[in-house]
Amino acid sequence: MMRMTQIVADRHQEQVAAEPEQLARVAADLLVEVEPVTSLVENRDVYKIFEVEPELIGLPVVDDGRATGLINRNRFMQCLARPFHRELYWHKSCTAFMDANPLVADAGMSVGDLSLAIAGGAGSTLLDSFVVVEDGRYRGMGLTQGVLRAVARLQAEKNRMVMDSIAYGSVIQNSLGRSSRLEMRKVLADHFLLWEPRDVVSGDFYYFREFDDGFLFGLYDCTGHGVPGAFMTLIMSSFLQGSINTESCRDPGRLLGEINRQVKRAMGQIDHQHSEGTEHRSDDGMDAAFGWYDRLTGKLTYAGAHIQLYLLTPQANEITIVAGDRHGVGYASTAMDESWTNHEVLLDRDTAVYLFSDGVLDQLGGEKRIAFGRRRLCATLLKHREQAMPEQRVALLDALTCYQGDEIRRDDVSAFGFRAP
Repeated sequence: MMRMTQIVADRHQEQVAAEPEQLARVAADLLVEVEPVTSLVENRDVYKIFEVEPELIGLPVVDDGRATGLINRNRFMQCLARPFHRELYWHKSCTAFMDANPLVADAGMSVGDLSLAIAGGAGSTLLDSFVVVEDGRYRGMGLTQGVLRAVARLQAEKNRMVMDSIAYGSVIQNSLGRSSRLEMRKVLADHFLLWEPRDVVSGDFYYFREFDDGFLFGLYDCTGHGVPGAFMTLIMSSFLQGSINTESCRDPGRLLGEINRQVKRAMGQIDHQHSEGTEHRSDDGMDAAFGWYDRLTGKLTYAGAHIQLYLLTPQANEITIVAGDRHGVGYASTAMDESWTNHEVLLDRDTAVYLFSDGVLDQLGGEKRIAFGRRRLCATLLKHREQAMPEQRVALLDALTCYQGDEIRRDDVSAFGFRAP
């Protein structure tokens, strides 16, 4: 009697990790050796084969090395179970119940193409088998379930590789912010930094740098989140580093203008008018806020693009909000010579200064599923005003998480706060 054996066993996990493409590369990798029958074999003989081989779900019919068809076990048994069918067909050729147009896969056919062929075939194919040939000659049989398992394993491995890459991207992104974090700790006695990517890596980023007579700080929210947003933070960080000098650091509005021009030139975002059939162009940029604090005078110079500055002096009963300009940085619709307004504020000692990305303000939650908004944000800051900045960070994140409830996180969440020296 015939014997059915699986040619390729499951690979060890380390082998899979090292060679994911070899997990299920072509149809031959999923080959099952099945001794075929010829069209001269009678249905009674096929019945005996299926009876002896209970795991055999299909039986190829091959004449002169060429696949003629495929007999499906279930359909064959169902046909013989009909009234008088056994008497009528018992001694007739097995071709009476075979599928004359089975799915035929070349041994070199990729598993991806094979899965598409299965998906595009008849509905019964999903529970069936297929014939494997090489140079047109019969090699063996394949099981559709084997293909689906191989595709699932290959997809899982590819996903793992992608996630490993993104996770390492997070390490790189964190390392880029290390110098800013160290400078914050060195210069600011009481501060906090909240930076929570929605998808491992973030489209938000931050900046801090000390100079002899003061320090420059910034928070920026680039287009998108996840990997696209993270790419934009790298671009913006590069342009920011190239734009900062002893003059621009004291002029945040000028700094935003210089970054805007560099982004638009580098990414070709000059004309936002598109016509049908023209090449797709990017339209990416950032919302941002930068501030310069002068140690000698205690004056803060701030400029913002869609990001507001929040101030809370020790004697005040409410928070002062300084609005930024309503045009983003680098976008196609932003003029090449666009300017941003500098706002000057004399800070009392221990005045609390805050910046927030829109991931904080726009987070949906609560019974009405509306945004967290400025009112709740200000109420949270006022409630915890006496606490140290690191404790305020915890309180803010707790309030936002509680308000979010079962809602999904909509965006990256970032905030920066410090007390004026």
